[in-house]
Amino acid sequence: MRTVAVAAVAGVIALAGLAAPAWGAQLEASINPDEEFSPFKMTYQRTIFIEYPQGGMVADVLRGAALQIDEAVDPSHPDAAMMVDRLNAKIRGDGSAVVVSDLGVSYRILMNGLANAASLDLRVIVEGRLSNYVIVEDGSKKLVDMGWRALSLDGPVKIDGTEINIPMEVMREQYPQVYEVFAGTEAEAEVLSRPLIDADFILEQPLTNWHFLFDPTGIGEDAALYGLDESIAGKVISRWTMGESSIREGRQVELEYEATVTADQTYRVHSIQSADSAVLGAIGFGAIDVLDGVEIIGLSPNATGSGGGGGFSITIIYGMAGLAAVAGIGFFIFSNRSLKREQEGQQGIDPTRLVGLQTSSSSGGYQTNRGEAQLRDDTGYQQTRSVYEQDSPAAQPAQDDGQDAACGCAASAEMGSECDCEMQGSCLCDATCRCGSGLCREHSGSME
Repeated sequence: MRTVAVAAVAGVIALAGLAAPAWGAQLEASINPDEEFSPFKMTYQRTIFIEYPQGGMVADVLRGAALQIDEAVDPSHPDAAMMVDRLNAKIRGDGSAVVVSDLGVSYRILMNGLANAASLDLRVIVEGRLSNYVIVEDGSKKLVDMGWRALSLDGPVKIDGTEINIPMEVMREQYPQVYEVFAGTEAEAEVLSRPLIDADFILEQPLTNWHFLFDPTGIGEDAALYGLDESIAGKVISRWTMGESSIREGRQVELEYEATVTADQTYRVHSIQSADSAVLGAIGFGAIDVLDGVEIIGLSPNATGSGGGGGFSITIIYGMAGLAAVAGIGFFIFSNRSLKREQEGQQGIDPTRLVGLQTSSSSGGYQTNRGEAQLRDDTGYQQTRSVYEQDSPAAQPAQDDGQDAACGCAASAEMGSECDCEMQGSCLCDATCRCGSGLCREHSGSME
């Protein structure tokens, strides 16, 4: 049993590596209100996994399966025309008057069967044109219908006899024995009967929740020199995007559905489909509104009635930005050089002005080599002294008036003693000492 479980896990991991990303519905459209038609593209994709770790009849059929169908039809094909009629009926049911036409359809069906699971990948791409989207036109200002975004189809959709919309019908056509196992079960109801061509969420998400970008590049005086498409030259572009998780749109997560079927063995079926996404572009500055329950956008040449670039050409605008960048670089180079110049030469006290002084000795003839460095003189001391060495009236010695000090020191001149006034508490000075006059005056009488 443990071996079977390990094999099942390994099979699912390998299967996940083979399966293509299961992106949901993706819409791309560019609307030009000055033209009768505008292009659009819709992509629908989903992946379905069928797990059979215990073997069984489904495993016997799907192990080693390698089905691949890649087909496409142009707008002249009857089945493509049928899809156009059904899509237009859905759009009208949503309250929009926009018309879809010239629809080309391409589709892919892939089945990959491994030892313990198989994957069914479905993808449909439709490309066509939109028309009848301008509701009201007032000079350069236009109201555009945006209620057509839910390009969805219910029920089977066949192209050249191949089902492309309902996974269960794909199983009926390609693997009828597997279809019989899942028919009428929870797997059919919850997973295999969900239409692939489903973009309802793109309409359900209000445009006010989408991200909005306004691009005025086209109105630059020399925009055409930089390869701008002629269809938007001299015009501004508004773009709305959805599909990213945000406070406005909410958390966008993968859609997963699963079910378990018990027949000759137990089988698990689950599908994975990423959140829908869309990018809508329109020529002009767009403002969102609602008309009779249908979202619309009002398009005008620009947002303020004046050129977005202030009349400056692209060369001037980018040239000014370049000059600002050069000025910033020059500032940093100048600052760096100034710092280096300040750091050149000796920093701190010149070593030639220092003298060593022994500070450690001990009894018994033992002596360490500890010492300290002191200045030979006090030249420049005031420029390097600590800010904490502030003179206070109590710490400053009394000013010697010369007369009293001379009296006290002269009394002991013949003794040749050291100037030891403060250490011994008595005025024992030689003739060259300048003891504090107050201390000498106190003891001068006893030394006469």
